[in-house]
Amino acid sequence: MTTAPDVVVIGAGLAGLVCARTLHRAGRSVVVLDAADGVGGRVRTDVVEGFRLDRGFQALQTAYPEAQRQFDYAALGLRSFYPGALVRFDGRFHRLADPFRQLLDATGTILSPIGTFKDKLRVAKLRSELINSSLADLFARDEMTTMEALRDRYHFSENIIERFFRPFFGGIFFDPALQTSSRMFDFVFRMFALGDTALPAEGMEALPRQLAAALPPAALRLGHRADAVEEGGVRLHSGEVLSARAVVVATDAPAAQALSGAEAPAAHHATTCLYYAASASPHDEPILVLNGDGEGPINNVAVLTDAAPSYAPEGQTLISVTVLGDPDLPDERLETRVRGHLADWYGAEVGTWRHLRTYRVRYALPALPPPRLDPPERPVRLGGGRYVCGDHRATASIQGALRSGRHAAEAILADLA
Repeated sequence: MTTAPDVVVIGAGLAGLVCARTLHRAGRSVVVLDAADGVGGRVRTDVVEGFRLDRGFQALQTAYPEAQRQFDYAALGLRSFYPGALVRFDGRFHRLADPFRQLLDATGTILSPIGTFKDKLRVAKLRSELINSSLADLFARDEMTTMEALRDRYHFSENIIERFFRPFFGGIFFDPALQTSSRMFDFVFRMFALGDTALPAEGMEALPRQLAAALPPAALRLGHRADAVEEGGVRLHSGEVLSARAVVVATDAPAAQALSGAEAPAAHHATTCLYYAASASPHDEPILVLNGDGEGPINNVAVLTDAAPSYAPEGQTLISVTVLGDPDLPDERLETRVRGHLADWYGAEVGTWRHLRTYRVRYALPALPPPRLDPPERPVRLGGGRYVCGDHRATASIQGALRSGRHAAEAILADLA
């Protein structure tokens, strides 16, 4: 007769795995269920012809406090991007660097047409202000949209908002209108100032794999779909009922609401990512490229192998192109439009690039318009031995998912004790 586990976790994404690992380390027996064939949830990596294709362009902010707590960075073999960006505007690429970390590029940044001189001073002032504020203080500030904060609180010009902030932070939040909470903007800006944007050598799926490696093999039950959370356990799609003293729903927001009745954000953001193989990099440096013109399908481009050569077979280049949203075009027509936009930037060589795959991530992040982050975190206890965690319970980010998973585990441990 099989002994029922103390806890069943539904969902093997970052939140669920952190929750399960925390419980296991505290001596509690745990089973993690997931309908997919691998761990990671939205953080998955496919290997296609030797190329590592993350399911949507993603990266780790190394300054995330919870990521520092949960991951062994050295074992991940992190490879970092340049602290800044190239902005495509008016037929040229213009460099914007973090002058506090790239002193040699400071003059070019100041003289670039991306923003006014006063904008550059305001960026420096904002950086200092956010670095010298605690996270608690940042999340206690009056909440407004990011766009309102840029215009009315920080007094940036339309020039730098449209050419830099909209494509850069719109690409992070998958929100080109910048309706995301100003609290999230302040937090993410601070993370960029304090740490690196990095890729694990083996792809983003290395993050959940590292978490899962700490669990007993029998604790992971992949390919098992949960249909209902019942009193004292979980009913699986197969009809099996798995009993437990506590159940954690660690799925995305719509699934969590369906399984547990937990409050979910009313909206979410989508993104589309196209991958290309090339024989050489168009930039030869690990830097994010932004669309500062505001026209065409592309929001940003990254040559992933300039940062992490292990993302492609030796001698090959992997290029990621991000289109915000889920365009109402068949994949073939979308790829044609994207390739035409790339050719405007890089010329005839784009004709030799080989399209590898298109990913449409229809649920990429929960939307965080004000007052979604007031308070910045939602309760993880639902009552009756039921708990919930995920990025939709906190900041819509890797940080939010990890922190929510740990908080759910700590709540369970306190309640079971």
